[in-house]
Amino acid sequence: MEEDKPSDATLPRVAYFQHEDIGLFHYGREHPMKPFRIRMADSLVRSYGLLDLKNITVHNTPTASRDDLTRFHDADYVRFLETAEQEAEEEPSSRARFNIDEDCPVFPGMYDFCLLSAGGSIAGARLLNRGKKYGSHICDSASGFCYVNDIVLGILELLRVYKRVLYVDIDVHHGDGVEEAFYTTDRVMTLSLHKFGNFFPYSGDAGDAGAGSGVGYALNAPLHDGMDDASYVALVAPLLRQVMTHFAPDAVVLQCGADSLSQDWLGTFNLTLKGHGFCVDFFRRQGVPLLLLGGGGYTISNVARCWTWETAVALLGAEEASEMLLEDGGTVPRTDPYVDYYLPDLSLRVDATNRPNLNSAEYLDYLRVRFGEALRNLPHRPSVQLGQDVSKIAAEARVSSNCRQMKTGRKTVEDGLPEWLTTLWDVDSNDKDRADRQRQRGDRPTVFSVVPDNAYLNSLTSYFSTPLFASSTVRP
Repeated sequence: MEEDKPSDATLPRVAYFQHEDIGLFHYGREHPMKPFRIRMADSLVRSYGLLDLKNITVHNTPTASRDDLTRFHDADYVRFLETAEQEAEEEPSSRARFNIDEDCPVFPGMYDFCLLSAGGSIAGARLLNRGKKYGSHICDSASGFCYVNDIVLGILELLRVYKRVLYVDIDVHHGDGVEEAFYTTDRVMTLSLHKFGNFFPYSGDAGDAGAGSGVGYALNAPLHDGMDDASYVALVAPLLRQVMTHFAPDAVVLQCGADSLSQDWLGTFNLTLKGHGFCVDFFRRQGVPLLLLGGGGYTISNVARCWTWETAVALLGAEEASEMLLEDGGTVPRTDPYVDYYLPDLSLRVDATNRPNLNSAEYLDYLRVRFGEALRNLPHRPSVQLGQDVSKIAAEARVSSNCRQMKTGRKTVEDGLPEWLTTLWDVDSNDKDRADRQRQRGDRPTVFSVVPDNAYLNSLTSYFSTPLFASSTVRP
């Protein structure tokens, strides 16, 4: 009923970050990552009139500085990014060292793209920090196959003000880079819901649960092909409620990679917009400061549909967003400059297919029960003093230029995970498949450097966000 609709006074305030150049970069004709999808998403957001709502403000995405990047990344690596275009053919050894290949190629304007990518996430986090007095959240669209880990940079910024940060990754790929960056701290909990098995980055076993003071603060939900809305919500809803109870984050970062949608060119899940947007609506209703980020997504018309939908959810909530965008046919406005890219189907919906769901009810029950036990076994709710030196988390240890072993310093099953954790996830140190996966990961070259707490080494050749917008939701 009309009287039940939220008033302007009760809607969260949203700050939307955008930059007109972010969609112009080009990885190459055959590369699946198309930054142009960000321009399409921004255009569709505007075509639906979302930027005309009273609870949104629009900000121009600033570029990050070199100093911003080196808070986490090795100075040599940042210098390489600055000069890679000029030296691409002259320094093959540098390309190999920094994992520059057909997946992460050198392309025109690459360094500028990195600065914009990091700049949006950092600016969104800083806006949340300034808004702490009244509560806020940020949403930030993104591109994958990335060169800098803007998510880690954003979280480090949040840790200047917030005691505990929750990172949730709903990209179809495991959020390995962010997990590894905070693997040994209890101030950041990471939760990744991803396809597991013979699938990049070949990581994210449920038994990978943190090390040192971070034991239990890395949560991994290894899923199978065909994950649909009903199964997803049945798993995620109770899990998120328990995380909010037992970890009690002061701020949340949610990475909304669209490759977990149905019909994605690389993804294997079967989520519709409503299933994919469940987490956005959940955290919006918590009233917790929230930074929303994009991620992967390789059917570009569906990426634009997804991030437009989730911008509307952040602004209005799922019910109101559905009334505004999906009812009466829910078609892409013909006035949108990129309307031809959606043909022949102008529907905003992304329908599920007949792909079978390989996630059995028994398997999902197993995950729900085990996650509940894991969260109840957390030793304590971490408590730190505000103003604590974040450099203790972003430690000044650097990954040596020739180091290739990612897991140095990380506790393994053999050298010290707690008994309750190994028992909980049925972890077997003699599991040959697990050992093979770990060796496969360890053989990948490392790219990044400054690492938190106990200074384990990490490889960040994964999917991270490149900002289109950031929305800061503020409840009066």
